[in-house]
Amino acid sequence: MRALDWQRIEDELNQYGCAVVPGLLSGEDCAALAALYDDASRFRSRVVMQRHGFGQGEYQYFAYPLPDAVAALRMGLYPRLAPIANRWQASLGLDARFPLAHADFLARCHAAGQARPTPLLLRYREGDYNCLHQDLYGEHVFPLQLAVLLSRPHEDFTGGEFVLTEQRPRMQSRAEVVPLAQGDAVLFPVAQRPVNGTRGNYRVNMRHGVSRLRSGSRHTLGIIFHDAG
Repeated sequence: MRALDWQRIEDELNQYGCAVVPGLLSGEDCAALAALYDDASRFRSRVVMQRHGFGQGEYQYFAYPLPDAVAALRMGLYPRLAPIANRWQASLGLDARFPLAHADFLARCHAAGQARPTPLLLRYREGDYNCLHQDLYGEHVFPLQLAVLLSRPHEDFTGGEFVLTEQRPRMQSRAEVVPLAQGDAVLFPVAQRPVNGTRGNYRVNMRHGVSRLRSGSRHTLGIIFHDAG
């Protein structure tokens, strides 16, 4: 994995609630991951969004063992994100801290009955969208996650923008639309993040989704660092 500007990433997460990592995956890697969608043996479950009121489109959760590229991203990024997550915990006055090795955090999840892998592939076609939501799967939640766009905007699809909303206390919601190219990743909060106010840090609620696809087909890789119960 190439060297990333972690100070910039943390600064943008703190200021905007998200940070883009340009070119995290090559076009070849993106195409190879997207092609896995039709191989049912790589996945543990498939979700059709409209059946559950989640939107329109579908996604599949990978089974263990994860594909090498997915496992490498999950294990490689976690040790750099854990210190950021721990600083957020301290800012919010929360006692829980995250170990610096992903295997140790997964052991904590599995001991609590959260043993199902959560990395996923999402597929959108014309008219599909993903409602605003939070990826909470149990008691143990790592507060940051990653989405990587595997398709080419304006070539494979149009529309389908990644959207974040932020609800601060006693304020109207703020929306952030994040433009991505193929292979770009966006890091963002799973559910909450600290914001520094005039009276100290306070907690804001975050949700994310995808706007309506205008044409074509769009694949996305989602990396969630906690497992599901």
